[in-house]
Amino acid sequence: MPPFDRSLDPVPPLVPPAELRGRADAADPDHASWDEPAVRRREPGSHSPHLMSRVLVLLALLLALQYLMPYLLERYHYAITRGKQQAEYDVAAAGLQDLQLSALSKASQLVSQKVGPSVVHIDVSSVRSQRPPNELAQLFGPQTERSRGQGSGVIIDSQGYIITNFHVVHSAAEIEVSLRDGRVLPARIVGVDVLTDLALLKISADNLIAAPWGESEEMNVGALVWALGSPFGLQSSITFGIISAKHRGGMAGEVYQDFLQTDAAVNPGNSGGPLVDAQGRVIGINTAILGDAYRGVSFAIPSSVAKGVYERLKANGRVARGWLGVQLDDVSEQTAARLGLPAAQGALIVTVIDDPSLPSPAKDAGLIQGDVLIAWNGAAVNKSADLIRMVAMTEIGSVAQVELIRRGQTLTVQVRVAERPAL
Repeated sequence: MPPFDRSLDPVPPLVPPAELRGRADAADPDHASWDEPAVRRREPGSHSPHLMSRVLVLLALLLALQYLMPYLLERYHYAITRGKQQAEYDVAAAGLQDLQLSALSKASQLVSQKVGPSVVHIDVSSVRSQRPPNELAQLFGPQTERSRGQGSGVIIDSQGYIITNFHVVHSAAEIEVSLRDGRVLPARIVGVDVLTDLALLKISADNLIAAPWGESEEMNVGALVWALGSPFGLQSSITFGIISAKHRGGMAGEVYQDFLQTDAAVNPGNSGGPLVDAQGRVIGINTAILGDAYRGVSFAIPSSVAKGVYERLKANGRVARGWLGVQLDDVSEQTAARLGLPAAQGALIVTVIDDPSLPSPAKDAGLIQGDVLIAWNGAAVNKSADLIRMVAMTEIGSVAQVELIRRGQTLTVQVRVAERPAL
């Protein structure tokens, strides 16, 4: 018998039984079946559907962010700003309740109601002569042109006395005063004072309400003030501000002028109207502005000056000013050091007038060159202009107490004030 040789027997293919193939397929559906190759080849250019969908979602998200991001940032910024504004609003609302600014608003209304009836509008008619050629003058005589102006004033006495600016009624041929109650009355000039730009008018009327005087020297810088008048002819107007500065001397080139500076709006037509304090008292007469229109700076003649001028105009129709009979200068730092003065303050006597035709109260009282006057009737003298104004407003013939420094010693002398001559 031939030897057993397995190599000659045909080898049947290894095919799993049908039941085994079924179990394998059931156990792993995604697994390649026994009838398929273990590895599938992808055709060139083909992509996974899952990858494509992820890329599309990512692109859509980037596009959305590109358009939505500015909007989202804007909404975020708006939310922050809105929150800040709301917080500021809440704080301001609570603060305003605590401050009770409504009281300030009410004060303005009350000031207007109290002072308003005393404020008048002034219309001025002036006549100006024109010089025509000689041949026309011989035929028709001199030609005249009538012009009109306007301003404001304040009733300071229930007897009909009205104070205003001199430049409002300068060269006036006719003056009409319009009252708050609608009456329009003629007015006459009682007297004027050119040096302080003040004038006193008089009307014949009853049932007038006079505004009371206040004390301008007691007002501090920053104090609230109200200006009343007829800016540009707009009658019964009132504006509000503060005192910006005091004692603005020499603004109009006159040593006798001493102004309050304020930021209350004053315009052409306000001239002559009152500047009042929170009690409705007249502490100044609105007089000037910087430039042709309001620029935040206006000036008023303080009541410390205006009241004295009013009383003298009412009594005499003119202002007689006191006279010392000296030439003065300010005390500089160098002068103070040379004379051994404690500070660069006071009025230095440069010359004592010695003219037989002129009064010289200083010479009569024994004042000499080099004396530094530091007080007049108890009021401190800071510079020469202060002393000039003090002397000017001193009653003629009265005796003033003068404190001075002479060669390092402080002296007190008495001076009888004379009337300032017409130089």
